[in-house]
Amino acid sequence: MKAVLFDHHGAPDVLRYTDVPEPEPRFGEVLVAIHACALNHLDLWVRQGIPGLQIPLPHIPGSDIAGVIEKIGPGVTKVKGGQKVLLAPGVTCGKCPACLAGRDNYCPQFTNLGYLIDGGCAQFVRCPEANCFPYPENLSFDEAAAVPLVFQTAWHMLLTRAQLQPGEEVLILGAGSGVGSAAIQIAKFFGCRVIATAGNEVKLATAKKLGADDTINHKSQKIKDEIRRLTGKRGVDVVFEHVGTATWDDSVASLARGGRLVTCGATTGYEGKIDLRFLFSRQLSILGSYMGNKTEFATVLKLVAAGKLKPVVDRTFPLAECRLAHEYLESGQQFGKVVLGVD
Repeated sequence: MKAVLFDHHGAPDVLRYTDVPEPEPRFGEVLVAIHACALNHLDLWVRQGIPGLQIPLPHIPGSDIAGVIEKIGPGVTKVKGGQKVLLAPGVTCGKCPACLAGRDNYCPQFTNLGYLIDGGCAQFVRCPEANCFPYPENLSFDEAAAVPLVFQTAWHMLLTRAQLQPGEEVLILGAGSGVGSAAIQIAKFFGCRVIATAGNEVKLATAKKLGADDTINHKSQKIKDEIRRLTGKRGVDVVFEHVGTATWDDSVASLARGGRLVTCGATTGYEGKIDLRFLFSRQLSILGSYMGNKTEFATVLKLVAAGKLKPVVDRTFPLAECRLAHEYLESGQQFGKVVLGVD
């Protein structure tokens, strides 16, 4: 089969479009013929190399996969060949206390397709039957592939971790990212006031079309000052943070009393300082969030299938042009998801 892989870490030019053996499904697994695979910043970090993490090489990246079941392995009972599926990105043991409690993103063996195991930048991928979810028929393959990781992550951040309540005020950093565009829609679905940030006026206008009530240009405006102005000095109830060092101080300063900051990433750096007196006197909560569980994914898919949540596809590249897709994602020009189409 054709696949995109790398055998050493580095810039996008380490990616190679080449022939590799087609995987064979094992017990409880299926082989999926991939029609589309969306990219995430996770793919960039895996390609570049993550300090302290050993990625098995050579490696095929790609976590967000839409396709059709090609083969079923022994022990598979709930899906069949020829069935269209959307794959949950998280792969777990399915046996530990966390998995059995439905908190599979807490599994000690948790990984994503395309993270520590081969993923979707290929014609075929092998995955557990448990990762196969009903395909939302109202979407194209490109649109469907733009759903899994970002919508599941945003849902887990806002609803499970931050306990978002209807009518609250929410600051969403990086509206043009996949996870940011998903978070805007989820917060609006719950009737919240959304204030979104981006780095240019085109992205800010697109964020408003998605449902943002107010926007902040983080390149020409100070986020915390704008939040004070927009909220009458109160601050927001929830900050949706995934940028890291560049926005951390403003994110914390933007919280109202009793506010919650939830973070899933650190694109601009890992350092985030906080004055503990400010933390306890204002009774703030700083919450970490990692991916999401399969129950949340099922809920998101129901809302997507009903048209309540809609994936945002910025641009689709052919699989053979994966290097160009990585370069484009790294440039930060996109609004929403960058997708690879697989013939």
